[in-house]
Amino acid sequence: MSQPPRIRLIFSALVLVLLLASLDQTIVATALPTIVGDLGGIQHLSWVVTAYLLAATVSGPLYGKLGDLYGRKPVLQIAIVIFLVGSALCGLSQNMAELIGFRALQGLGAGGLIVTTVAVIGDVIPPRDRGRYQGFFGAVFGVATVIGPLLGGFFVDNLSWRWIFYVNLPVGAVALAVIAIVFHAPTTRIRHKIDWLGASLLAGGLTALVLFTSLGGTTYAWDSPEILGLIAAALVLLPLFVLVESRAAEPILPLVLFRNRVFVVAGSIGFVIGLALFGAITYMPVFLQIVKGESPTGSGLQLTPMMLGLLVTAIVSGQLISRFGRYKVFPIVGTVVATVGLVLLSRLGTGSSTWTASLFMLVLGLGLGLVMQVLVLAVQNSVEHRYLGVATSGSLLFRQVGGSIGVAMFGAIFANRLRAELGIRLPAGAHIPKTANPEAVRHLPPAVHDAYVSAFSTALHPVFLAAAGIALFSFLLTWFLRETPLRKTTGEEGDAKDSVELGAAA
Repeated sequence: MSQPPRIRLIFSALVLVLLLASLDQTIVATALPTIVGDLGGIQHLSWVVTAYLLAATVSGPLYGKLGDLYGRKPVLQIAIVIFLVGSALCGLSQNMAELIGFRALQGLGAGGLIVTTVAVIGDVIPPRDRGRYQGFFGAVFGVATVIGPLLGGFFVDNLSWRWIFYVNLPVGAVALAVIAIVFHAPTTRIRHKIDWLGASLLAGGLTALVLFTSLGGTTYAWDSPEILGLIAAALVLLPLFVLVESRAAEPILPLVLFRNRVFVVAGSIGFVIGLALFGAITYMPVFLQIVKGESPTGSGLQLTPMMLGLLVTAIVSGQLISRFGRYKVFPIVGTVVATVGLVLLSRLGTGSSTWTASLFMLVLGLGLGLVMQVLVLAVQNSVEHRYLGVATSGSLLFRQVGGSIGVAMFGAIFANRLRAELGIRLPAGAHIPKTANPEAVRHLPPAVHDAYVSAFSTALHPVFLAAAGIALFSFLLTWFLRETPLRKTTGEEGDAKDSVELGAAA
């Protein structure tokens, strides 16, 4: 179905914004070994990703609610400005602590970019036609993920890793200009009371939960006062959040959403998928650079098949959903394919060819493209328009929480296994670099180099195997996703015309 020029312009602006956010998630991957080699602190490697994901996670629900209350356009513009300030400061970082802190600031902006962009599509495109647009959003993420590692590798090899953050500035400036000119979102001026207490409790509870999974067993012992304090904080703050939300006039995450079966099941699938995939994918560039000796640019090229697979299946599934109005089969098939891909990746070793790694990553990408965007579409189709923003942010929240915990959890698994393997394999008295700097590893004496690379490769096996087991559980959950007819209208008019109430999918 052909859309009017205004819709196409808005969609173009949203694509640019989504490109900004998704590019920054992927451009860092190939540069991580070089960054820790420059700034030190390989034990904090996962935090360069975790800080970004955690900040985006805790800010997403607030952006969703603010967009519902005050309109998407000003919220989106504020998020872009925060993101660009964070990007500039990341490029200026002088140590790992600064980089992690500024990545968190970036994440505060990125949470608004992702949530608001996806919600705007729900404002202007009917669910029946939304599949192809959500599919293109998935494709944009795929393209950005192809370009991101290549750009990251190019900047590391030819300029500096700092340019992976500076490159956001001109792209962001263009996005701000396009949105200011073409995006004219309707707004209604109504007095509202924002649930700041609920937002604070949710942010505190999620932060404590992710810190618990990240620091436990690595930085601190599981029975240390710090770790026990974090889990106690999560166990107190999250139930308090539920209590506050049940009494708030304008809740950040309305509890009535949890009576919607589609929302609950889609959120659960998103959480499990995020847990498995974000954690596992973080370590692919590290494997390629340390074990296979690839340059940052080369490791970026090796990730291309995974992203091409995601691009193809995201676009094709989106077109098929819009044509036939059915969506449940895609996450069922996608989770199976993704599980197979992760099992195959767990078989990679020092003797595996780069072509083998590329083929296995292609399988994983094909599965990813069938899952991610479909979950958001199902949720948006099942709720009233007035809950569109918070339902969208809630759906993404589950996936981002899973991703944050996954990166931290797999980081702990990898670090502990690597320590054990190095103790077994290294010759007595061998000296190894304190950080996994690919250049330093390449210059190790042959005997030490072979032992180090073998230990590194072996330490990654349980990461991918654990991810595969978690992904298999998400496949079981997809069978509980209820398929409701896709509406052909948008807004409050669509709520009335199609008689789809918030609890209809319960």
